[in-house]
This record gives sequence, C-alpha cells and structure tokens, in this order.
Amino acid sequence: MKITSVDTIAVDFYRTNLVIVRVRTDEGIVGLGEATLEGKERAVQGAVAELAEAVTGLDPTRISGTIYELARDWYWRGGPVIMTALSSLEMALWDISARELGVPVSRLFGGATRDRVRAYANGWFSGAVTPDDYAAAARRTIEAGFRGLKWDPFENHDLTITSQQLDRVLAQIDAVRSAVGRHVELFIEGHGRFDVRHAVKIAREIAQFDPVWFEEPCPPDNLDALADIRRASPVPIAAGERWFGRQGFAPALARQAVDFVQPDVTHAGGLSELAFISTLAATSYVGFAPHNPSGPLSTAATLQLGASLPNFHYLEIMASDVPWRPRITNERLTLTEEGDVIIPACIGLGIELDLEEIARHPFTPHPMRLFEDAAYDIRPRDERSFFNLGADE
Repeated sequence: MKITSVDTIAVDFYRTNLVIVRVRTDEGIVGLGEATLEGKERAVQGAVAELAEAVTGLDPTRISGTIYELARDWYWRGGPVIMTALSSLEMALWDISARELGVPVSRLFGGATRDRVRAYANGWFSGAVTPDDYAAAARRTIEAGFRGLKWDPFENHDLTITSQQLDRVLAQIDAVRSAVGRHVELFIEGHGRFDVRHAVKIAREIAQFDPVWFEEPCPPDNLDALADIRRASPVPIAAGERWFGRQGFAPALARQAVDFVQPDVTHAGGLSELAFISTLAATSYVGFAPHNPSGPLSTAATLQLGASLPNFHYLEIMASDVPWRPRITNERLTLTEEGDVIIPACIGLGIELDLEEIARHPFTPHPMRLFEDAAYDIRPRDERSFFNLGADE
C-alpha cells in the first residue's frame, strides 16, 4: 500500500476552525487526522502541504519510521505548527493501519483496558456572566449527565490579580459549587495567566472548593515557576496543553512540577507520543488527562487512548458545540448517568466525513480572545448535540 495524496479541509467551528487531514492510499483506504490549531490554522495547512510532498509514495503502515524521519529532517524542531502537522499525519496513519486490519486503533496500542472513561465538560458556561448565570448553567450541565465541570473564571488578567478581582472569581466558583454539590468534580482553568506569587495566592483561596486541579496557573514556558507553584499549592496542578513531545514533558516530570499532565493528541506528537508520555507520567505516579476541547477526530483519537492506557484519568470534552458538529461527521457519543463517556466500538478511529455539510461551513477567521474578551459565548445553545445524554449503555 502506498500514500497517493494528503490534503486538508478547514471547517468553521465558531471559536476556531477545525482542520481535517485526509491521507489517501492506492488501495482506497483513507485515513483521517485533525490539525486544529487555534488562530494558526492556515499555517498548519501549509505545513501539512509540505509533509504531503515528503510522504507521497510511502507505505502508510510504516508509522514510527516515517514520523521519526520527518521530525529529524525538518531543520526546525518542535513548536505548535510543526508538531500539529506531524500529529495530524500520524493520527491519519494509525487510522489507515487499523482500517486495513478491521480493528479499532486501540487494538494496535495493546487492546482495551476499559470501555468507558470519566469525562468533564468544557464549554458548558456559554453566555454566563454573573455567578447566578454560572450556577444555572452548571445545574443544567449536571442534569444532562456530566459529573465534572471545567472553566476559566479569571476574566482577562495578565500575571496579577487584585483582591477585589479575586473576590469576584471566588464568588463565581462558590456559586457553582453550591449549585452542584460537593460530589461534582470542579476543574479550575488558569490559561497560563499568573506569576508565581499570584498563582499561589489563588491556589490557596480556591482550595476551599476542593477542585480536582488548578490548570496551567502560569505561562507554559517556565518550569521553575511551575515547580515553585506546585510546591506551595494546596491544590493539585495540571499542565501540558502547550508542551510538545516528550522533550516538553520529561523535564516537568523530573522537576515534579505537575500532578496531572495534559498533552493534546493534535499538538504533542500524535497517539504514539501520547502513549509514551503516559508511560513517563506513570513512572512518577502522575495522572494522565489529555487536553481535548477540539473536534470529532481529536476526540475519537483521545478516546482510543483512553481505551488502552491504564493511567488515563479524564476525558475533556465540549458539553455542547456548534450546531453543525453532529452533521459534519458520524460522531455520536454516549454519556452515562455516572458521567462516563462510552468508548465507541469502531474500525480505525471510527469517523466518517459528510463533505456536503462540511462545504456549508467554510473557513472563517477567529482571532484568539484570551486577554481581550473575558466571557465570550462558545455558541448559541439552540441545538445540543453529538451526545446521547444520560444513557446507561
């Protein structure tokens, strides 16, 4: 079998654009990957086009060797654009191999250790502004079946936060905790906003609400700062969505800078690299909880890792998304009453595209609003879902 072509499709997703990668072969098998990179989608599409020139004519089942050689031969190593392009290609190659064999991708990673994974919701807070708004949105999300909620309550702060601003944050978290009770898991997102002093202050204040973790409390490029925060924090620390490959995670684990690592399958190197990172984390008894606020293919790949990796702790997923998400692919997920997502029985990654529907939602620029807009809508809530919510099986 040989690769005959590689191309990309961009799909408007309101907060970003999905970038879908298709790898075609001379035997008619098509593998799919995801190369979504918020705000830099066109750069990734260009990088994938360069990869296409290098891999056309190669055997798609020689995954490890091909990815190693591509990473070695590109003079510039790492970084979000290159690693996202490589990750998407690697994902598509695993999809091809599993489709050829008629098995799920997880079978190629040692087989299933579980048939469901614990999920927490992102995007559940769309449109909320006041603490009461957040409380009402939290109750709706828990009623739908989720048992974990993640959000960033910190507005647009940059490195520091005043006591008055922190009081507003605490009021919001308190409203959510009061609304959902003590048994729902809360995950507090920092988006790399704070310096050490203010991150520690925040961690000590939010400890009263018993969050599972404080995520990315400081910018992602200073491990000394992160390690200092973790040593002083009464709340577990999670990080890693903006680290790339084992070279990004091994130093953090060696410095005991995190309690949970959060590599993203679309950015950190693909499925094989995430499996390697999960093993590194396991040797330090650090939880593995991949970053995944993305599209159907990223979710499908993350679920396959959830099936096969023993130390997989949590699946991040959007509670709701653009109305056309359930129409652009065949993605359908089941959320149980216990708050778990059932891992689909599938061949390969299990995702098929509806190209006609995709064509109705072309690329639309979406600038990142991390420090400009504190509480922007994820989407209108007029159509829920790619989920079968509240089911037992």
